[in-house]
Amino acid sequence: MPVEREHQRAHHSSTSGARSLPGRLLDAWSVLEPERRLAAFASLGLFVSMFLHWYSKTNTLVVRGAIRSTQTSLSAFQAFSFVEAAVLLVSVGVLAMLFARAEGRTFNLPGGDGVIVMIAGGWTALLIFYRLLDKPGLQGNERVTATVGVEWGIFVALLVALGLLYAGRRMRTATRASSISARRRSRLQEEPSPTESTFPGVPAPPSVSEAQASPERPRHPPSPAAAKPPRPVKAPATSTEQLSFEDQPPGSEETDPRA
Repeated sequence: MPVEREHQRAHHSSTSGARSLPGRLLDAWSVLEPERRLAAFASLGLFVSMFLHWYSKTNTLVVRGAIRSTQTSLSAFQAFSFVEAAVLLVSVGVLAMLFARAEGRTFNLPGGDGVIVMIAGGWTALLIFYRLLDKPGLQGNERVTATVGVEWGIFVALLVALGLLYAGRRMRTATRASSISARRRSRLQEEPSPTESTFPGVPAPPSVSEAQASPERPRHPPSPAAAKPPRPVKAPATSTEQLSFEDQPPGSEETDPRA
């Protein structure tokens, strides 16, 4: 799967100059891994959350001896400070990095892309949490007193920033897993085949197919007794007839002394 992604990125980088921006964005989205897509969703959600209601401004004024108050909701852009500027910079920076990677552009970042996205998400979450404790100061006048509170939009931004931190962690884990698998493949390619001997003059061990085809040899040679079975001993023939001294054995002729 990572090899196919690399081929798609190489093809996308070769044809990106002749296409329009929407086409390039669609092609970049198609070659992104699931972890990078999650980071892109979090960065885009962080940008969109800045249009939500982050703060509530309450103006208190005295009109003819009567106290009146009006309340308005403010987005992050309407109460823009260094915190909101940092959140916007993180969102745009992560999206730009992912788009450049999808187009096949190579540049080195300290720790890798996953570490950078993790730092960006953690830093954004820390800034938003700081803004929950220290609201932006809005100026009033002698007749109008302004107080600022927080609304639900800033909590959505905090959750999205934590999601960006999680996406960076997943990117780092996936990068480490792909690097380990690439090292294993390179080691397997560098190792000699089992049919070739590493040392000259030493025969190579038989392959698995040859070992399965050759019959198994016994470890110890068989004993002579086990190799040759003992010959059966024939019992002596018994006869009911007994030879007497007067009887001559067959085949012998009686010689006449007179002859």
